[in-house]
Amino acid sequence: MGRRIEERLPQWIRELDPYKPGKPVEEVERELKVRAVKLASNENALGPSPKAVAAIQQAAKEANRYPDGGGYYLREKLASRLGVGMENILLGNGSSDLIELAARSLLTNEDEAATSEGSFPLYYLAIREMGAQLVAVPQKNYGYDLEALGKAVGPRTKLIYVANPNNPTGTLFPANEFEEFLKRVPEDAVVVLDEAYYEYVERADYSRSIELVRQGRNLLVLRTFSKVYGLAGLRIGYAVGPAVLVEHVNKVRSPFNTSVVAQAAALAALEDTEHVRRSVESNRAGMKELGKGLKALGVKFVPSYGNFVLVELGGDSRPVAEELMKLGVIVRPMRWMGFPNAIRVTVGTREENEKFLKALERVRVEARKEVASD
Repeated sequence: MGRRIEERLPQWIRELDPYKPGKPVEEVERELKVRAVKLASNENALGPSPKAVAAIQQAAKEANRYPDGGGYYLREKLASRLGVGMENILLGNGSSDLIELAARSLLTNEDEAATSEGSFPLYYLAIREMGAQLVAVPQKNYGYDLEALGKAVGPRTKLIYVANPNNPTGTLFPANEFEEFLKRVPEDAVVVLDEAYYEYVERADYSRSIELVRQGRNLLVLRTFSKVYGLAGLRIGYAVGPAVLVEHVNKVRSPFNTSVVAQAAALAALEDTEHVRRSVESNRAGMKELGKGLKALGVKFVPSYGNFVLVELGGDSRPVAEELMKLGVIVRPMRWMGFPNAIRVTVGTREENEKFLKALERVRVEARKEVASD
């Protein structure tokens, strides 16, 4: 019976390679009997805002009630902050939810959708889930080649995903290059601009995305509370776009996709600008520590504008990641994202960064000893 059901599934569903999240700390500690630090999922090392924690505790008392399906107060707060209307904002169960909602509302199996190679796998997965043709353009210098991506857009292209900064490489493109790219995109195609790491970027020429939305461009900007706000476990993010686009994407959203607790925490996190400042400063300092340490080890890495760094190891990264895990440091080997010789390392606290660098040095020393003994 199971085999017959499988045969009835669309071919593109049978061929999907599902997203594989990193191992939880608890699982590694249980299996390997080590005290571990997780530097694999680009989480905020400082945790959530104390104000958000207090809001979570208060909101938990109302967990017997269904949430406000539209997230009125959070959308109101975001609209005020961004200078747009509430009708321009849609809440999601993290950015991943919004990535899928865009594909579900716009794509059929007769369409094309485009993105870059070496970028966030959920773009590819969302496109393939709808049976649409995936057009993936090669990267240039570890980043989006916007000129090539613009040329790849054809008459069947309905949706284009771009990440700025890009995950897993941490590279970005400035606002003027993105605006030139938009000029090459047909008016009947929608660009989804994923700015999950927006708050970490400290460059004046980085982004004018919300201004472009106000101008009426077919642009859906994604931001999240998972990164700098430290609320990854609550799964809440938001999209900003033209009202008519948001209206139609909202039609395929599940009625209660963000919880009472998540909405309350996000509202409180927006008010805690001091926590955001500390998080950005901690990330900046941690990035410098990692950069200095990796250079001292003679290890190549890609300068990053996010809260993570792509580290090139010169050979298959999986054995290195496995040895690091045995030493209590969880990182992500990047073969599945197109970089077989690299690991992605989240910026941690000073102690976590030091533990990673010492573990990496030990693994490299042991590897050289093995080569010498052979």
